[in-house]
Amino acid sequence: MNTMLNEMRWAVSDTAVMTWRNVLRYRRSPDLLIFSTIQPVMFVLLFVYVFGGAIRSGGLNYVDFLLPGILVQTTLFGSTQTGVGLAEDLQKGMIDRYKSLPMARLAVVAGRIFSDVIRNVFVVMLMIGVGLAIGFRFQGGITGFALPGVVVLFGFAFSWMMAMSGVSAKSVEASQAFSFMFIFPVTFLSSTFVPVETMPGWLQPVAEYNPVTAAVNTARSLAHGGEVWGWMWRMLAWTLGILVVFVPLTVTRYRKV
Repeated sequence: MNTMLNEMRWAVSDTAVMTWRNVLRYRRSPDLLIFSTIQPVMFVLLFVYVFGGAIRSGGLNYVDFLLPGILVQTTLFGSTQTGVGLAEDLQKGMIDRYKSLPMARLAVVAGRIFSDVIRNVFVVMLMIGVGLAIGFRFQGGITGFALPGVVVLFGFAFSWMMAMSGVSAKSVEASQAFSFMFIFPVTFLSSTFVPVETMPGWLQPVAEYNPVTAAVNTARSLAHGGEVWGWMWRMLAWTLGILVVFVPLTVTRYRKV
């Protein structure tokens, strides 16, 4: 029992060190953080002011409809940096150096993911501030306080999926290509930008059972009221399912690298 507790303590300590190492990268390479914030701001402004007048949004102002979806999209796009960062460490030989050290194997992957969680918290709060500046308003009362946590939790699960691509890809470019090839369709084939009922009939079931739709509708319900728990349980089920599948797969794959 004492041995197990010591191993857990060292694993937590090693993960914290690796998390801090990756956070410091943003301070030394601020362009990474700038790009992570500029892109979602551009999406919000372009969709609200260019497409907003032409899109039916189910009785909500389009900015109120759009912003919860953009928050989910932002964390998903941010999860691609998890895979890219791990692939970059692998290509530069950093993974070999880490494996030569007496440290927990999980710490390298988990440290990268938790640093991206910290970045996602910052970007999500910034995006909420941008939304408030252009007219977004919380209409669901106290449930709105849970919105950032739900969005970041969903992005956390996807970070494990992208981490799997990072430790499996042959190059940084391959990891990046796979990440965006997956994230773009799963984001756009959802209720992020338009209501599902406005899509063609054959496409609606795909969008309805998309995990991103569950996350976006949960975020939207928290922000503006409505049926929260039905979507919340679906989102939590997807999140748990992704973690159950990809955490052991990623750790196993990392050990074989």
